Amino acid sequence: MGGLLASTTSSIVTPAATEQMQESVSKTCELNQKPKKKICCACPDTKKLRDECIVEHGENACTKWIEAHKQCLRAEGFNV
Repeated sequence: MGGLLASTTSSIVTPAATEQMQESVSKTCELNQKPKKKICCACPDTKKLRDECIVEHGENACTKWIEAHKQCLRAEGFNV
């Protein structure tokens, strides 16, 4: 039983492989990253335009501003 050594060549990690793994983890973390702000505080400019339009013209007339605000929120990391 004594003289057998396990081959370690399969567990050697090259610098290129390490860099590739770090990039993969970084991309995964970016995709799963939670928003940094509360939804009520994100996109104040589009929120203001959306709200003013709805008050003055009604929700049906403001789809352009509603969609612009949703797009901004998505860019901030919210799932809306």
